[in-house]
Amino acid sequence: MTTGTLITVAPTGAESAKAEVPALPVTLDELLLTAKECEALGAAVIHVHIRDDEARPTLDQGRLRETVTALRESTDLIVQLSSGGAVTDPEAHRLAVVDAAPDMASCTMGTVNFGDDVFLNRWEFIVDLHTRMQERGVVPEYEIFELGHLTALQRLLGKYGLPHGGHVHVDFVMGVPGGMPGTTATLVAAQQMLRDLPEGTTFSATGIGRSTIPVMLASLSAGGHLRVGMEDTVTYAKGRPVESNMQLVARAVGFAQLAQRPPLTTAQARTLLGV
Repeated sequence: MTTGTLITVAPTGAESAKAEVPALPVTLDELLLTAKECEALGAAVIHVHIRDDEARPTLDQGRLRETVTALRESTDLIVQLSSGGAVTDPEAHRLAVVDAAPDMASCTMGTVNFGDDVFLNRWEFIVDLHTRMQERGVVPEYEIFELGHLTALQRLLGKYGLPHGGHVHVDFVMGVPGGMPGTTATLVAAQQMLRDLPEGTTFSATGIGRSTIPVMLASLSAGGHLRVGMEDTVTYAKGRPVESNMQLVARAVGFAQLAQRPPLTTAQARTLLGV
């Protein structure tokens, strides 16, 4: 069992509207303040979506580069850009995310129903993204929305080789309407399938909405790591909106400490992930 806990904060996402969730960090200044606050509490990785001047999701290359640079100058966090963007973003824009030179980027391992939409990830696109990250020295986090995505990852690594840095890290995204449920039984089944991946593969788990707490507790008990943030839930408890990403990170840190698996420092996280 891993003795420390990697805590990733996903502060913004592409789904929630600023008008409906006023606490959502959408400007660069808001994102930088959130990053500093969450790092001080124990987060080691920041999973980044960006917004335009109207707070709409964007993959604008100039904004991505500016965001990566500003986060590096202001924090020691591992900067992980989302290559998923919004479900409507074209493949070419999603592939170009790695050109902004983040430390890490997400790589979703298959298509999945996403609420009323479809999050499309064709095999050729996945291969292209994986190999581009190898060439550019970007460490992937493989996003798993369905158990079959783990089989796709096994196929990808077997045919195209290990990621940059040599370490395989996956994130189980659980509780998305259309994806795998955010339950302990599902997480256990997913963890068992990691046996087919390279030795030493690690995992984080993300519980969407009401599955946030069950997934956190299950992941900690299984030796996994945590991703939390307002991308994944905007409700702290029933009838109680999230006030800030700090609130979610603080809860994750408290759970990790109760499990006697305190948060990894950014230096320890870099060693673990091969960044």
